[in-house]
Amino acid sequence: MARLEVFFDCSSPWTYLAIAKIGDVARRHDAELVWRPILVGGVFNQVNKQVYENRANPDHPKYRYMRKDLMNWAAYHEVTINWPSIFPVNSVKAMRACIAALDDGKVEPFAIEICDAYWGRDLDISQEDVVAQCAEAVGLDAASVVERCADPGIKQRLKNYTQEVIDRGGFGSPTMFINDADMYFGQDRLPLIDDALKRAG
Repeated sequence: MARLEVFFDCSSPWTYLAIAKIGDVARRHDAELVWRPILVGGVFNQVNKQVYENRANPDHPKYRYMRKDLMNWAAYHEVTINWPSIFPVNSVKAMRACIAALDDGKVEPFAIEICDAYWGRDLDISQEDVVAQCAEAVGLDAASVVERCADPGIKQRLKNYTQEVIDRGGFGSPTMFINDADMYFGQDRLPLIDDALKRAG
C-alpha cells in the first residue's frame, strides 16, 4: 500500500483546492492517507520569506494573474472561493482543532469545512465560535475540539509537524509526500500524484 502524507494549512486557498480532492485520489488507489496540520506562516518565516514581499506588492502582474488562476482552478474543482475580508488570517486555533479532529477520525471533513468557512463563506477561522460551528457541522463534539486547542500536547504536535515539513524540504502548503521521499507541492500536482500512486500500486 502506498502512503500519501498531506501537510496543510487551511489559510491557503491552494490548500483548499487540494484537500477537497486529494482524499478521492488516495482512495482511488487504496493509498494510506496521512494528514499533517501545519502552520504555513512558520514555514514561510524559515524558508520562504519572499511570500511576504509578494503580498506587499499586490499590483504586480504575476500576483494579479495568480488571482485569476486561482478562480480558474476553483471552477475546475467545483469549489467556491471568495477572497476573504481578513487575509492573512491567524490559523493557529483552526489548525490545532484539525489535530483534535485528526484524533477523532474526522480531520478530512473538518478541514474541508474550515476551508469552506474561510474561503467560501468569509468567516474568521481564528474565532472559537467559528471553529466550534465547523466541528459541529461534521459531527464532532464542538466543546471538546475547542477545549483541546489549548492542550499542550496538541500545540507541540502542530509545531512538530510544521518543523517536519521544513526538515523534509517543504516550503509551503499544501506539501505532499508519497512513500516518504517523493515530494509534491501545490494543488496543481494532483494529476502527478494520481499517476504516481497508480504506478506505485
